[in-house]
Formats: sequence, C-alpha cells, structure tokens
Amino acid sequence: MQAPTPEPAATEPPSPLPGSTFAHGPAGVAAPRPVELPPLEILPTISSPDKRVTLTNDRLTVKGQTFLLLELERVELTPVQWLLWYLLGGLGLAAVMIAFLSNWLRTGPAMLGMALTALMLAFGRRGTNRLRLHRLGQQMVNFALPGDSAAWQQLSGEVNRRIHRLHDRAAAEAALLLAAADEARRQEALAAQLREQASQPGSEPT
Repeated sequence: MQAPTPEPAATEPPSPLPGSTFAHGPAGVAAPRPVELPPLEILPTISSPDKRVTLTNDRLTVKGQTFLLLELERVELTPVQWLLWYLLGGLGLAAVMIAFLSNWLRTGPAMLGMALTALMLAFGRRGTNRLRLHRLGQQMVNFALPGDSAAWQQLSGEVNRRIHRLHDRAAAEAALLLAAADEARRQEALAAQLREQASQPGSEPT
C-alpha cells in the first residue's frame, strides 16, 4: 500500500503592512483598501480693494484672467519705476531751475515748469508693481498693478501659501496611490505564490 500523500498545511494570509487597511479577497490574501486623506479646509475668498485680483480656495483671477493654483509654481511681485518719466522729470526740473537762476525765465513760468517737472519726477518715482505668474511648463504671465506695494506683497504671499498648500496635498495623494499600487503588486505576488504551492501535491509551503 502506498503511504497517503500528505496534504499541504493550511497557510495563513500574509499580514498587511502596519497602518494599512485591507479586506480579504477570495484567495485569502489581503486586498488593499483605498486610503483617503481628510478634506482640505475651505479658505475664504480674498480680493484687492480695486477688485483687480481675486483669490479663492483654488483659483487666482487677475484682471479678468483666471488661473488654477495647481498650474502655478509661484507668484512674484516686484516694484518697478517708470525710468523714462523719472529721467525726464529729473532733467526737466534741473533745466528749469538753471534757467530760473540764470534769469532766463520769470518767476511765474519757472514755478509752473518746476511744478510740472516735479510731478513727472514723482510719477516716475512711484512707478507700478509687476506681478509675475510662474506657470508649470508654460510661459510666464506679467501684470501691472498700481498702488501700494506693501498691500500687494501681502496678497502675493497669501497666493504662494495657497499654491504650496495645494501642491503638498497633490504630492501626498500621489504618494498614497503609489504606496497602494506597490502593496497591491506585493499581495498579487503572494497570492500567486500560495496558488502555486497549493497546486503542487506533496510539497509543503515554506
């Protein structure tokens, strides 16, 4: 009589990774469940006093053009001066004063000329604010925003914070998807190994 063929010992399904949630599939192997991150807090909408710029939770609108925050790398605000007006005002003011001191101009025309050139100098000195949008894989977009630079700097800082917040969230979601895909491949490989061992009579699983 032939000795009875020993049946393969029952094997336990592989244990999942710590901190992961799995459901057992039909083959007894843990199948990964999708892990979701908690939803992001909805931030309030911020607008500039002149309504030229509006910032929402995920969008930036500048002078009627809307951009997704996820398509932006960062924003940059730079105060610039109107160099032409600055030079014309300075040179004109110097010329009027020289002409007045040389008695080439009377007091009335000299005062009017100094006032006009001083306004040109102040206008060039004030300048404007250049808002530059750095877009991922695309050409930069520039906007001119008049007004106080400090207020625009504060708004651009909030835009950059929200951009980085959404990019960090997208990176975390991508990392979870990659980890779930790696775990699914590992579970499939273990399930295939168990099926192969079960299909070979007389062999004990390791």
